[in-house]
Amino acid sequence: MTVLVTGADGQLAYAVRARLRSEHHVVALTRSELDLTCFSDVQECVREIHPTAIVNGAAYNDVDSAEDDPVTAMRVNAFGVRALARAASTVGATLVHFSTDFVFDGRSKEPYREDAPPNPQSVYATSKLLGEWFAGETAHYVLRVESLFGGGAQAHGGRTRGGSLDRIAEAMLDGHEVRAFIDRTVSPSYVDDVADATAALLLSSPPQGLYHCVASGMATWMEVVLELARCLNCDARVIPVKLGDLKLKACRPLFCALSNSKLASVGIPMPTWQDAVARYASRRFEMT
Repeated sequence: MTVLVTGADGQLAYAVRARLRSEHHVVALTRSELDLTCFSDVQECVREIHPTAIVNGAAYNDVDSAEDDPVTAMRVNAFGVRALARAASTVGATLVHFSTDFVFDGRSKEPYREDAPPNPQSVYATSKLLGEWFAGETAHYVLRVESLFGGGAQAHGGRTRGGSLDRIAEAMLDGHEVRAFIDRTVSPSYVDDVADATAALLLSSPPQGLYHCVASGMATWMEVVLELARCLNCDARVIPVKLGDLKLKACRPLFCALSNSKLASVGIPMPTWQDAVARYASRRFEMT
């Protein structure tokens, strides 16, 4: 199978392309090599490569900056996905696209299922929801992920390119105090597990559509950080903070745990978040 991976130097796409290369012919293109906001370039590139599947790892992920630059966020996260979906249709390729828990408003009391109505509260979240809808123009899988961790410095030759938990790990290992939310509940996604799930989807071809690709279980950010400190054997000082205290420009959902039962029902169970954090910490030790 020929798989085109876009945004290939991003945190998640880097892990996905590394995982798929053991089984498929992977064409990995960075943002500078394929700009999804240029519709004609996307069409020409996909026609030339003629992939069996396209995995879209390109995204505008600066949540706060998107409030001031909604045009760029929409061009990348929404209309860039539409360009890929239409190009995929012309060659009969399956599109795998990644979305986010931010499409929800965070007011639930139990983990969100795929059929829960979205209610985005920011420009970024709205752009990602539009991307989900545009992905539906072709044969597709949309995988919602959240609080991504892994890859980062350990997968990019020492350059920190990970998410919040990666930066927290770096700080703890360097002996610095860190802050963690006590009021934000998540089901984090380890990039290695998302890459494995992506590979399994392409191999088994379950019913297409929307899946939540997150670790099993849920925890506050404080609980996740304390577990990470334990696994890293760090005597770290963790300062509790509340999301509202930070005065961030864009609204974040407080409760954004996701249910991954639909993914498990098609034979792709996800490990617990504790197991994912432990494996992540073990890899951090291997890189030191």
